[in-house]
Amino acid sequence: MSDDAALFDSLQAALSDGIDAVLERLVESLRAARRPHDLFAALKMQVRQQCGLPLVQPDEEQLEDATRDLLEAGLLDACREVGASLIQSGRIREGWMYLRPVGDRAEALRLLNEVEADEDNLDELIEICLHEAVDVERGFGLVLEYYGTCNSITTMDTVVAQLPAHHHAKAAALLLEHLHAELLSSVRSDVARQEGAEPAQQTLAELVADRDWLFGEHSYHIDTTHLASTVRFATTLTDPRHLRLALDLTQYGKRLHKQFQYDGEEPFSNIYGDHSLFFQAQLGENLDEALEVFARKAELDPMDHGTMPIEVYIDLLSRVGKPQEAIEVYRQRMPADVPHRGIAPSLYELCEQAGDFAPLMEHCRAHDDLIGFTTGLLSQPK
Repeated sequence: MSDDAALFDSLQAALSDGIDAVLERLVESLRAARRPHDLFAALKMQVRQQCGLPLVQPDEEQLEDATRDLLEAGLLDACREVGASLIQSGRIREGWMYLRPVGDRAEALRLLNEVEADEDNLDELIEICLHEAVDVERGFGLVLEYYGTCNSITTMDTVVAQLPAHHHAKAAALLLEHLHAELLSSVRSDVARQEGAEPAQQTLAELVADRDWLFGEHSYHIDTTHLASTVRFATTLTDPRHLRLALDLTQYGKRLHKQFQYDGEEPFSNIYGDHSLFFQAQLGENLDEALEVFARKAELDPMDHGTMPIEVYIDLLSRVGKPQEAIEVYRQRMPADVPHRGIAPSLYELCEQAGDFAPLMEHCRAHDDLIGFTTGLLSQPK
């Protein structure tokens, strides 16, 4: 007799002990056989039995609130069990299909951390980690490791750009570290080859300072479009170590031949010079010059340049510990009729940083914003 035939017989025999016994026998058998989709159906039947409902859901079902809550809790437990089982068996996309309704991303992250990437599961891991934002850092790291810098930059501009802002820095940091290490190695190798000895300098800025011969009309040590893109993405970073790496890239970029000095979007039209000031200011270097330059750019007409120059200036003021000044620029310069880029902190966040919500309340009163006014009113320090 086949195993399946024996199972059918055991289910029939269990009926003498009642419906619950039959369902428990079915669930145990499907768990042991590692049949997750059938297991979910069995768990669903078991939950409905426990709720006193028909085993098969009718087309229209009217439930009392307490019964509905009990049913939903049971189904979520079933999703959790089956989803975990599928991921642990390497069926990542199918497992996430069950885990998504649970909403427990921490558990999904824990399960994915136990899965080692290989050729068979790579695309599914990237899809769930990155596209579903379960672990953006790991997902983007896999793109960078397996598909290279060019694909990673495309991913930054398409996939990562659509994710909530707090995910952007994680990906940008990985790209920055990767490209800086690649460029530093390439420049050091070139210097060693030309000079016959390994250079003592450890940064790009030091390596290029007195070596004009590195930068001929057709000379570069890395794809210059990759360099420009990485510098652009680095504006999301605030950690001093990353700011140092980003600044180092600009010191190399500024020495490139003019044909590689690409035009950027304001306020970073001089892509390496303007970004250099932006990074320096946050490191306590050339702060006055940086604020003067970005203040001037914030006066550009938003109808021609959008709100990015204004938002970058506000963001910079906030980053260097000048929230009161950032609040004033926000109130005076930020237009209400031009879409915002989401770069600058909100007025609420700036007031929270300053510890004073009076400017928010005044702004909301002037703009007939009752919700914002009430938020500020209730957020004021007592």
